[in-house]
Amino acid sequence: MHARHLATTFVLLTLSWSGLRLQADEKPNILFIMADDLGWMDLACQGNRLVETPHIDRLASQGMRLTDAYAAAPVCSPTRAAVLTGLAPARIGLTTHLPGRFFPQDQRPQPAPLVGQLAARYVTIAERLREAGYANGFFGKWHLAPSAGPQGRVAEALSPLNQGFDRNVGGTAHGGPPSFFSPYRIATLPDGKPGEYLPDRLVNETIEFVRQHKDQPWMAQLWFYTVHWPMQAPQRLLEKYADRRGPGLNDTRYGAMIEAMDLAVGRLLAGLDALQLRENTLVVFTSDNGGFAGVSDCRPLRESKGYLYEGGIRVPLLVRWPGRVAAGSTSATPVISMDFFPTFLEVAGLAPDPSQPRDGVSMLPLLLQTGQLHRPALYFHFPNYAWHMDNRLGSAIRSGNFKLLRNYDDGSLELYDLKNDLSEQHNLATQRPALADRLQRQLAQWLRQTGAPMPLPPQS
Repeated sequence: MHARHLATTFVLLTLSWSGLRLQADEKPNILFIMADDLGWMDLACQGNRLVETPHIDRLASQGMRLTDAYAAAPVCSPTRAAVLTGLAPARIGLTTHLPGRFFPQDQRPQPAPLVGQLAARYVTIAERLREAGYANGFFGKWHLAPSAGPQGRVAEALSPLNQGFDRNVGGTAHGGPPSFFSPYRIATLPDGKPGEYLPDRLVNETIEFVRQHKDQPWMAQLWFYTVHWPMQAPQRLLEKYADRRGPGLNDTRYGAMIEAMDLAVGRLLAGLDALQLRENTLVVFTSDNGGFAGVSDCRPLRESKGYLYEGGIRVPLLVRWPGRVAAGSTSATPVISMDFFPTFLEVAGLAPDPSQPRDGVSMLPLLLQTGQLHRPALYFHFPNYAWHMDNRLGSAIRSGNFKLLRNYDDGSLELYDLKNDLSEQHNLATQRPALADRLQRQLAQWLRQTGAPMPLPPQS
C-alpha cells in the first residue's frame, strides 16, 4: 500500500511539473506598436508637459523605458525594413524613404543609388515566427514598395502577405494617408462609416485579429500612420489643444493627434485585458524616426526627422512583459531597430539562421536584467537627401557616450560627448583627434563590411 501511494504521488508530481513546464514554455504573444514621426520628447512619460498620453505613460510604468533607443535611419522606410529583417539599411541598400527622388541641382554630392523596395528574398521576422506556429497580422503603414495600382496598392510579391503576414490591413505604398478620416482611399483598408478615425479603425482591426487567434501564439504589427501629415484629429481634441503651444509642442493639431493615438493604444491594451492575454503578451511601443520639424519640438535634441543628429534618430521605446520585464524600470543602454528581430526570435524560442548576416542583437538580457549587450557600437548611414534637401549626406557611429558624424560633402568630422552634450553643440573632433580617428576607422570598416551604397560626385 505504501509503495503504491508513493508511486501515485510520484506520478501526480510528475504530471504537475509537466504542466508547469508547459505553462512556462508557452510562447508569448508579441504586440509591436510603431508610431510614425513621433519624436523622442513627444510623450508625457518622456518629459513633455503639454501633451497628455496617460495610456502610453501607464505602459511605460508597467515595463521598461529605454532612454537611448535609436531608429535605424532618420526617415521611415529604412527603419521599417530594419525592424522586419534585422538588417541595417546600409546592407539592404534601402537607405531613405521611398521613392527617394531628391537630387540637388547645385555642387553638393548626388545621393547614393537607392533600392526601391524591400525585396521578397529578405527573410522577415513574420516568416521566422511562422516556424514557431505564430499567426502574424499587419495593420497600418507599410511604405516598403512602390505603388503598382490604385490607392497605393503594391505588387503582390512585395506586400505584407508575401512577407510572412497572414493579414494585411492598411499596408500599401502610402507614406502618409490621404485622409485620417473615412473615406481613407487606402487600397487594403475598406472605408468605414463617414468620419471614422484611422487610428481607431486600425486598433479595432488589430483586436479582432487577436481575438480570432487568441488560442495560438500571435504577432501583431500595428504601425500607426499617426502622427504623419496630414495634421488631422477629432474635433473635440482639436478644441482641447487649441491654446496649447509652447516648449514641447509647435502645432496644436499635433498634440491632438498624439492624444488621439494614446486613446487608441489604451483601447488596444484594454482589449488584451478583456481577452485575458495581458500576462503572456510582450508589448513594444516605439517610433520610426525623430519628430517632424515644425510640429514636433525635438529640444533638447538637435534637429529633427531627416538628420543624423539625435533629433532625427533617437526615439521613445517602451517594453512591457508582465512578470518578466520589471515594472517602472529604465535602461540607458543604446539599442537600435535591428535589435527587435533577434529579440523576438529569442522570446519565441527560435535560433538565428547562421547563414544570414546579423546587424542586431537580442535585447532580452537587457529587458530581463540578466546581462548586458555586448557590441562595440551603433552605426547609421544616410547617403540620401530627405524631402527638405537640407541634410548633409553622411554616416555616424555611437560608441559609449561618444558619437561621430562623417559628412560626405567636405569630409569633415563631428564628434560629440552625448553624456555631457546631448544637444550636440560642441564639436570635439579637433580636441580629441585620436578618438575621432579611431571612430572614423571603425565606421569605415563597418561601411565596407555592409557594402553600403555611397554618394556620387556632384553634377558637373
